[in-house]
Amino acid sequence: MKLWPFVVSSSVLSLVLWCGPAPVHAQSAKPPAVGETAPEFTLAGIDEKPVKLSELLKQGPVSLVMLRGFPGYQCPLCTKQVGELIENAGEFANVKATIVLIYPGAAQGLNSQAKQFIGSRDFPANIRFLVDPDFKVTNAYNLRWNAPNETAYPASFVIDRNGKVTFAMISKTHGGRVPTKDLLKALPANNK
Repeated sequence: MKLWPFVVSSSVLSLVLWCGPAPVHAQSAKPPAVGETAPEFTLAGIDEKPVKLSELLKQGPVSLVMLRGFPGYQCPLCTKQVGELIENAGEFANVKATIVLIYPGAAQGLNSQAKQFIGSRDFPANIRFLVDPDFKVTNAYNLRWNAPNETAYPASFVIDRNGKVTFAMISKTHGGRVPTKDLLKALPANNK
């Protein structure tokens, strides 16, 4: 049997390589958008009592606020945002809305860091401060800011009683927080 010499030009080789199997790319996941169903979750506060999103929604809409957690320090913008939400908790209660604050981070030491963040604050009954160990909910909502000294993108959502997102804003910076008055405006008016 005689083997024929086979010469491949660079253009033929390029065509062969180009026609080979296409690489598989994972579709980039995105945070829940307006009109989509919010991912269900169960998290606990520092009191270790579990809180389930669907149970809160039975009482009324939820304003979910993803904080930055502890990226090596307590975020002053998160502190300011939480303070404004506490000051306006009565207005949220008037429309039967619950405010859910999520504090993400690595599980080890997270409760201690969360307690430090809370300090001496007292939360009204319609505000739930929940810790997100190892970014479980942060990842489910595709809000993980996976960069050195970062934790989660600051984000705010309004979720109606049916679990649908009716408002969503994600900041790709430390700032860009939703003003409390805008969160209030985004709540369904028929909950009074």
